[in-house]
Amino acid sequence: MSDVLVAGTQITLDDEGFLTDPSEWSPDVASELAANIGLELSDEHWAAINFARTDFEENGETPTLRRMAQAGGVSTKEMFRLFPKKPAKKMAYVAGLPKPVGCV
Repeated sequence: MSDVLVAGTQITLDDEGFLTDPSEWSPDVASELAANIGLELSDEHWAAINFARTDFEENGETPTLRRMAQAGGVSTKEMFRLFPKKPAKKMAYVAGLPKPVGCV
């Protein structure tokens, strides 16, 4: 684990770079984390991120791609467009959520 300064906020990251405490997240932190992986956040990104954070608060786990498609209204194809190559992992990283357990 390491403590880092992101967007003026002190946050703690695990060994894979995920926030250890989702409450340390903010939209500014998300924007900087997204930039770290080459993403510029659009309204579509924010819709997915906001759904994922709300779903996490309600269910206690990071939503899978299947959950994003079924409950979040973001198709798997759309997730791959928004968060290329590893959409669930990248979405969780930017949203300040734990690394997803399953990819589907």
